[in-house]
Amino acid sequence: MFGVFSGDDGRRTGYGFVEGAVGKSDGGAGAIFWITGGGVGGSGGYSSASNVGIAIAVTVMAGLAVAATLVYSKRGHLQSPWSRRRRKHALQPKQWKALFDEDGRLCDGGVTFLKKVRSGGVHPSLRAEVWPFLLDVYDLKSSKEERDALKAKNRKEYKKLRAQCQETYKRSDSTNEICDRNNDDISNQSSEVIDTDSQANEETVESNKNEDSKRGDGSEVTSKTDTCSERESSDSDSSQEEADKIQHSPTPQKPNTNTGGEKTSFPYRSESFATWQRIIRLDAIRANDEWITFSPSQASVSVTKAQQLAKKVMLKDYSHLETCRVFHAGRLVAILEAYALYDSEIGYCQGMSDLLSPIISVVEDNSEAFWCFVGFMKKARHNFRLDEVGIRRQLDIVSKIIKGKDSHLYRHLEELQAEDCFFVYRMVVVLFRRELNFEQTLCLWEVMWADQTAIRAGITKSAWGRMRLRAPPTEDLLLYAIAACVLQKRKQIIEKYSSMDEILRECNSMAGHLDVWKLLDDAHDLVVTLHDKL
Repeated sequence: MFGVFSGDDGRRTGYGFVEGAVGKSDGGAGAIFWITGGGVGGSGGYSSASNVGIAIAVTVMAGLAVAATLVYSKRGHLQSPWSRRRRKHALQPKQWKALFDEDGRLCDGGVTFLKKVRSGGVHPSLRAEVWPFLLDVYDLKSSKEERDALKAKNRKEYKKLRAQCQETYKRSDSTNEICDRNNDDISNQSSEVIDTDSQANEETVESNKNEDSKRGDGSEVTSKTDTCSERESSDSDSSQEEADKIQHSPTPQKPNTNTGGEKTSFPYRSESFATWQRIIRLDAIRANDEWITFSPSQASVSVTKAQQLAKKVMLKDYSHLETCRVFHAGRLVAILEAYALYDSEIGYCQGMSDLLSPIISVVEDNSEAFWCFVGFMKKARHNFRLDEVGIRRQLDIVSKIIKGKDSHLYRHLEELQAEDCFFVYRMVVVLFRRELNFEQTLCLWEVMWADQTAIRAGITKSAWGRMRLRAPPTEDLLLYAIAACVLQKRKQIIEKYSSMDEILRECNSMAGHLDVWKLLDDAHDLVVTLHDKL
């Protein structure tokens, strides 16, 4: 800036100041210099003392203006625990250790722990140790002794589930042998019997085929011919086609059996489990490799160890994969099969491998990873129900959040018949896994889990303090984040898009372009404004 003033003697005396950064080339904050000059067209000389005072005053005022601008630009939303992230750090190892008393219990019922996780996430080196607390594997008030006992119990139960999976492999091998012998017998007999017998055999086989076609409702297979037919189907490309058919479906094509929501090992229909097994293996092979840089120990697994696991879980067609990805796929198969038995009402469908992959990348023990996944699925399982009640409820909440925050945008969605927010379906089903990169996904999930843990533990307003009043924990933080994501694109949606398909393409193109902390900051504003109204 530069100012020109008139002197007492009628001459024009120049005063000015220049703002610049000492030692910086970006014009950042630095020193402010002021200069004076002689009268224009006069005899030179220095300015009077009064004019010097004016110059100093102007300089000071300009400096205050610059400072105010800097403060304003950094103020953000002061109530949000995420907008000031630069002053908030992830839970560190020393802090984590200091949170426990001599019995290994979390101090103050875990309130300080949850605040820390909620505002900054968890340090990568701690995740395997911290996540069981966030995913309801361990109670916040449990002692180390209690956790060790529970870990041993959980390990035994997981081994039982895996043993049941191994039994299905044995039955499958036995079925294959029976089919082979049966086909050989038929082939030998056909060359020895008279024509009438051959015709009778053909009629019998044809009859059996017709019965097979009528069994499309998922009834249990009992005859040898039916079993052979099942084997041929599984060995062909039909399994690939089957998976492709349900690529965009949240649930597998399985019999509509109602077990009342109870998670039991049995009963389950053998053909349903066989379908789940085929799809699990396809999805495991297709799993991306984004996790590799975040799990060095698993990335450097030996070829022998990877192949042994692949053989143990009957994984095939993996020759094109790197060794670490073969090992990762084997772990996915082992845990997803066990979960399909554990929660036979849900079983398995595509999308669940997206949720498990980050967990096994962090938690290296299969038993512990399985129980973390079980804890995760206690809420996420509703995304995979056949009736889609859970999905519809969540889409409805997203729609209400948008309507409550931006009526103009909502009216535009109504005009496009998109007010049901189906365009964010994928975000809901796999919890932003496809839209955020690996590290951002973990950060979002940790904050979300901390909210859910606080509610589950019954932490009150007085215990949570001002943080809770400003940013109350919610079961639906993910949905507020999804709504915030849509609202960030409101201008484009209103001005450029004239169909739901265009909005859907925009949502799908967001992958890799989102800032998770900005997303959480905007989600917080929505929570503060709307959580009591929905």
